[in-house]
Amino acid sequence: MTALSLENARKSFGEVEVLKGIDLAVEPGEFVVFVGPSGCGKSTLLRVIAGLEDASAGTVRIGGRDVTRTPPARRGIAMVFQSYALYPHLDVEGNMALGLKQAGEPRAVIAERIATAARMLSLDPYLKRRPAELSGGQRQRVAIGRAIVRKPDLFLFDEPLSNLDAALRMAMRVEIARLHRELGRAMIYVTHDQTEAMTLADRIVVMRDGRIEQAGAPMTLYNDPDNLFVAGFLGAPSMNFLSAARIGVAGVTAGIRPEHLGFAAGGPLAGTISHVERLGSDTNLLVALDSGEIVTVRLFGQHPQSVGEAVALAFDPAHVLRFDAEGRRLR
Repeated sequence: MTALSLENARKSFGEVEVLKGIDLAVEPGEFVVFVGPSGCGKSTLLRVIAGLEDASAGTVRIGGRDVTRTPPARRGIAMVFQSYALYPHLDVEGNMALGLKQAGEPRAVIAERIATAARMLSLDPYLKRRPAELSGGQRQRVAIGRAIVRKPDLFLFDEPLSNLDAALRMAMRVEIARLHRELGRAMIYVTHDQTEAMTLADRIVVMRDGRIEQAGAPMTLYNDPDNLFVAGFLGAPSMNFLSAARIGVAGVTAGIRPEHLGFAAGGPLAGTISHVERLGSDTNLLVALDSGEIVTVRLFGQHPQSVGEAVALAFDPAHVLRFDAEGRRLR
């Protein structure tokens, strides 16, 4: 039995079709991340799964149950929002308990679930504090705790870390990954952050214009994309795309990851360094080729190159991806 099944799920707002026939199955315990550019439909799809938006067509099943017309409270889901959505007049314990009280759970059950969630999230010292007395990371842990205590069939995360700084985002990624391992429940996670997608997902779903472009394990999508869009979307810095004539292949677009380019005297790609990014652990170089094309070269570690320096680049042909005129991968 799948944790989630979408069959030809569609959503329109007036005459604008936002979701254009989504078919997807999520297995029990699987962590699936939706990514894509702004406006691709990933947040709308999450809201359709949650029941916050009605599907215009198609079927939504959670745990084998058809919930297409079932209200959110009866779908067996718990959702964590970007905005935390905590009640400011309630303390941490009260925020986590509210949904259980509304569901009529016994006091002993509520106390046991809150204690378990607080222990998992290191919230024990803060149970009597109100949201205004907490940091952003602590508030997000409370929002996650409120989801955990409900023991849902499916967790839904809508860009939950967007309001946190870089250090907190990394810490919370580790927390969410650990919780996923401990809880063993299916999780759907929407993000625009590639790092979150690559580090958290069992499977990434790349969306564009209301459709799924490709779904698969993170490294499968990175190493073996089906089309030019997926190849260019995943990866930071992005994949380089060159006219294939530059590398001796006719009639297609050639893709080369920045880490697969390197210096080589007399190499086939000659140009001048136009920008240098020194990141400590890595060095990124933007090279303006003699052809007018610009490529990014990613080097491990620290390197002395500077703007204006002439360089020649080479690559292993085995790392070159080829795409036809419509952007489809040629294998």
